[in-house]
Amino acid sequence: MANVIEATNFIEQFINEDIENGKVTEIQTRFPPEPNGYLHIGHVKSMLVNFGTAEKYGGKCNLFFDDTNPSKEKTEFVEAIQKDITWVGYKWERICYASDFFDTIYQYAEKLILDGKAFVCDMTAEEISQNRGTLTEPGRESPYRNRSVEENLRLFREMKEGKYADGEKCLRAKIDMASPNINMRDPVIYRILRATHHRTGDKWCIYPMYDYAHPICDYLQGVTHSLCTLEFEDHRPLYDWVGIQLGFSPKPRQIEFARLNITNTVMSKRYLKKLVEEGHVHGWDDPRMPTVAGLRNRGVPPEALLDFCNRAGIVKANSELQLSYLESCIREYLNTNAERAMAVLDPIKVTLTNYEGEEWLDTVVNPVQENSPTRKVKFTNTLYIDGSDFAEVPPPKYNRLKPNGVVRLKNAYIIKCDEVVKDENGKVVELKCSYYPESRSNSDTSGIKAKGTIQWVDSSTGVDCEVRQYSYLLNDAAFPGQDFGERMNLDSEHILSGKAEPYLLDSEENKQFQLMRIGYYKKFTENGKLVLSEIVSLKDKFNK
Repeated sequence: MANVIEATNFIEQFINEDIENGKVTEIQTRFPPEPNGYLHIGHVKSMLVNFGTAEKYGGKCNLFFDDTNPSKEKTEFVEAIQKDITWVGYKWERICYASDFFDTIYQYAEKLILDGKAFVCDMTAEEISQNRGTLTEPGRESPYRNRSVEENLRLFREMKEGKYADGEKCLRAKIDMASPNINMRDPVIYRILRATHHRTGDKWCIYPMYDYAHPICDYLQGVTHSLCTLEFEDHRPLYDWVGIQLGFSPKPRQIEFARLNITNTVMSKRYLKKLVEEGHVHGWDDPRMPTVAGLRNRGVPPEALLDFCNRAGIVKANSELQLSYLESCIREYLNTNAERAMAVLDPIKVTLTNYEGEEWLDTVVNPVQENSPTRKVKFTNTLYIDGSDFAEVPPPKYNRLKPNGVVRLKNAYIIKCDEVVKDENGKVVELKCSYYPESRSNSDTSGIKAKGTIQWVDSSTGVDCEVRQYSYLLNDAAFPGQDFGERMNLDSEHILSGKAEPYLLDSEENKQFQLMRIGYYKKFTENGKLVLSEIVSLKDKFNK
């Protein structure tokens, strides 16, 4: 017996009503992606709704593949979807496919024909659309609507046997061409489609339409609550009609919630596929992509994604969230959990003319964690700082290194720039500096005040690294409301060559770090070379 628990959203209120009225004893949901592409962040919210609701009530959630359109579906996508769900952290009760039920779905169609509730129509898709009517005008009935049961059954079976060409005939539900809901105006429930199915091969040349198969598959799985995004609200009368006509008891209950919309983010499989096929990105798992595979490849923690979706809430009204809100959730999680390390993106050599020997300095692994351990970083008289941390002619209130100026090296010493060395083209290639021996961090007795602190990499141990930085795929602010193609940011990936401390190279693959004063990055190696791939910047742009 399901428990009545305190509801935190409108879906749970409906579920509690059904429990209290005795309509359900165990909650069963399903997560229903179509295997025609990779999942994106919007599907994470759907996972949270379907898997999360079942978990909360001690129920079950199936992974259900809606594979009724074989021309667009692949086993590759099936496997990718399973990997994504597992990575996010959910477990399904069992895997089901619409194709598991094709024989039963077909038998139900024959039952509708025998009951006078469906007919074979010879109109083309264009003719059906033209005769469907408008929101203010009723549709016109098909001239084939009143065929006899016997003729409809014969024609439908001939469709199944492959006697007709694609689009030559279809099976339509016989409902009401004057219905105020256009979805109820004799909708097509089966079409002829010669396409090899990724599971059933060429067994079928007719396939059920989603709106017809959806309630049947839910019922056959034992789904009690079919949780869908808001665009299916107008389709609910058809969902209920199918269940009622076929005598489903208990009939599943469809409940709709608002989908996830985010600024600067492509939230359409069709456009994501276009980005991949046209070469705007490196694939479905490109770190710039909002796919689950892309977010995983970027280094975004699944905990941060679920936190974001949970904070967004399960609501009925559509809205658009700022991408900076997602970034804030990612940053918040990584700030607590990511180790700190140092790298420089535009290395400038620094020579400490009055330093001799070497030493190992302590650095805290994560300063926001209580009792965080420390590790050692080598320090010698030659090191690298970032080019952005030196200015020969500094702007006002500049607190980093400048000629005759001082700056603190993170967890090390205060240094002073004594001489600037340039090449024949006038480019700065070396800074000759002196250090203050009494200024070591945590034991500073020098009396010198350095307003700025910068990161550095020791030259004797530092390693070359490739740094990949990303910006938004879409320029929403500059092109509001325009088509995705018109809003594409064609300069969304930048590759830099830097230096990093060896700890990054030696750490485990795909580990997340905060590169101090730079941002959060994922570490991996490619062809033996260290790569640091940006997850999110340090600066929080979300207005809390």
